Amino acid sequence: MRKSSSTMPRRKLKKKKSSFSGKWIDFFFIGIAILFIFSIAYHYRSGIINYLGFKSHYNSGTNVFSEARNLKVLEKNEGKTVGLDVSEYQGKIRWSYVDTIEEKYPLRYVFIRATVGKDRVDNQFKRNWLGAKENKMIRGAYHYYRPNENSLEQAELFIKNVKLKKGDLPPVLDIEKLPKEQSIERLKIGLRRWLKAVELHYGVRPIIYTGEKYYDDFLKEEFSDYLFWIANYNFYREEIQEDWLFWQFTEKATVPGIDTNVDVNIYNGDIQQLEYITVE
Repeated sequence: MRKSSSTMPRRKLKKKKSSFSGKWIDFFFIGIAILFIFSIAYHYRSGIINYLGFKSHYNSGTNVFSEARNLKVLEKNEGKTVGLDVSEYQGKIRWSYVDTIEEKYPLRYVFIRATVGKDRVDNQFKRNWLGAKENKMIRGAYHYYRPNENSLEQAELFIKNVKLKKGDLPPVLDIEKLPKEQSIERLKIGLRRWLKAVELHYGVRPIIYTGEKYYDDFLKEEFSDYLFWIANYNFYREEIQEDWLFWQFTEKATVPGIDTNVDVNIYNGDIQQLEYITVE
């Protein structure tokens, strides 16, 4: 027999939970994000205003926040000496135009990549080496070290191609990579051999370039008898550390005469102190 509809069980209707608390949390985090963006914009306001002046010399890879941070760093380190470093990646540089950043911060020195590993010379080294000299900039040469290649062969390549003169900066060893075919201890032995061979040839102790983490993890203690040039691009870092000789604070700067973005550095002293450490 068919049951009447009045005897069928009824489904209980679920009450909808209020979504007010979820929306409030969303609004809270959106508010925090907006506040953070406004605080960053206010902190870098002078650089942003400068960038929004729509100057024609900015490169395509430049953005408002990197340019604003660059100017903030330069403002905070005013009085210290500003320079750059270049390689073949910057193409053919028009050296006579390389003079200042934003027509305010003079570029006094340049590090130029000379050699890579045991067998390669930077294809713009000779041109850049002469161009920097003609532009009356203090110049220095650096070697990009390959951890898995013979250290003394790398030193010989650098020595063969770099003729330092009075007034040039000490040679630089650029170490950024970890070895794949040897231990860290063997790497450190190789670095020591390169440094000693180059110092013996030029009569001046080289400078070591590396990233801040690499410096802290592998080099700071055992190579404390050397001076360091440190790369750190973090936006919260705005002043050079006391124990850094040079600080590469950006890889995205715009400089007249160079068609690509370029690395810019701060020396931990004034121009007279920079001249003091050059080759005699």
